[in-house]
Amino acid sequence: MTSPNHVLTAAARTALCEWYATNRTRTSAMFDLVSDEAYYARPIDLRHPPVFYEGHLPAFSFNTLVKKGLGRPGIDARLETLFARGIDPHESKAGEGSATAGWPSRAEVRAFADEADRQVLEALSAGAIEDPAHPLLQRAEAAYAILEHEAMHQETLLYMWHQLPLAQKRRPAEYFLDVDADPPTQTWIAIPAGRATLGVDQEDEIFTWDNERGALQQDVPAFELEQHDTTNAAFLEFVEAGGYQSPKWWRDEDWEWVRSKERAHPQFWERDDRGWWWRGMFDRVALPLSWPVYVSHAEASAYARWRGLRLPTEAEFQRAAYGTPDETRSVARRYPWGNADPTDRYGTFDFATWDPRPAGSRPAGQSAFGVDDLVGNGWEWTSTPFAPFPGFTPIPSYPEYSADFFDNDHYVIKGASPVTAAPLIRPTFRNWFRPRYPYVYATFRCARHT
Repeated sequence: MTSPNHVLTAAARTALCEWYATNRTRTSAMFDLVSDEAYYARPIDLRHPPVFYEGHLPAFSFNTLVKKGLGRPGIDARLETLFARGIDPHESKAGEGSATAGWPSRAEVRAFADEADRQVLEALSAGAIEDPAHPLLQRAEAAYAILEHEAMHQETLLYMWHQLPLAQKRRPAEYFLDVDADPPTQTWIAIPAGRATLGVDQEDEIFTWDNERGALQQDVPAFELEQHDTTNAAFLEFVEAGGYQSPKWWRDEDWEWVRSKERAHPQFWERDDRGWWWRGMFDRVALPLSWPVYVSHAEASAYARWRGLRLPTEAEFQRAAYGTPDETRSVARRYPWGNADPTDRYGTFDFATWDPRPAGSRPAGQSAFGVDDLVGNGWEWTSTPFAPFPGFTPIPSYPEYSADFFDNDHYVIKGASPVTAAPLIRPTFRNWFRPRYPYVYATFRCARHT
């Protein structure tokens, strides 16, 4: 990898090509997991069917780097437009439109993708992809944008696949569920007052998204944070206490969602006359009580209210994850565990597993304060609405990436899930979703004032 102030070397170009090839190989392998009958299905009615994503990923890379960046001609105007951008509708729009109307055949999609891949790889290896006079090509921005874009969408694919019927997926031979551990003992960790850094100066990283940019120091009063993510065992207490039947724990709009959708438990759970089950990626197993619970922001917030607690703010997450007890100025660590490269020793991320692991099973990844799993095993909901940092400017290579979602109807999630790519595990990376979106691999832990 190159330094932040770089001119692309031959070695850097090789690294970019290898990253792109790795992305494409992984994406192809993900599509091999699902049956042909699922190709035009909509496992999540707020998302396009799989056919869109098989075309969208190469189309976005081609459109951004080759067409817009280098000014070269297109391949197929219809498909470039069709696959240009995904959707993020309000839950009230779920299910609108036909699953098959207007979509091309798989052979047509793959032919388009092959040509897009060929041209993108040629551009990465030999094209003029770094040009300080071109907004998309400053510090090779478009090249890094397309690489991180595909890595992010691979997570989208997998949580979509998670909602497909098991019969429509091909179970890998190595599939394994770590279900034997007991839930960890939950304890409160005191986080002393200090400063947190939100965002980063653009010149200090090789690449960042626009919502990360602008280093902002924020004083964080002392607070307490739970050591572990909320487990299925802990959340089951809320469910069995009638949490989904009582409006007093829910915001009005969240309660309307619970009522209208007849929700009674997390999206990843099922219940029958034999008990509670986890609907895994490739298997259905008795609910693993030691795993972190995956829920929407609405559900996490309701649980916290039920306990008389709250979700942490984004700044509190930053302080707990990257600060140290004697740190008062800025981010002191690259990762919660220090500055060592992210590996399986420190957390569950980078496509390590298809489903979660028991909470607290990677103690080497604890933060300086002794908090577990702040990065890995599930994104962490915060109480902070997704909003820009001061001086926000849309990123030229993808100007609508963040700006379209500064609507006070999306909340910041931090950390990483089991299928978050390693390059995205940096202190300033921000993810966000609507509060009633239950499909993402997102968990939470509670906080309280001292």
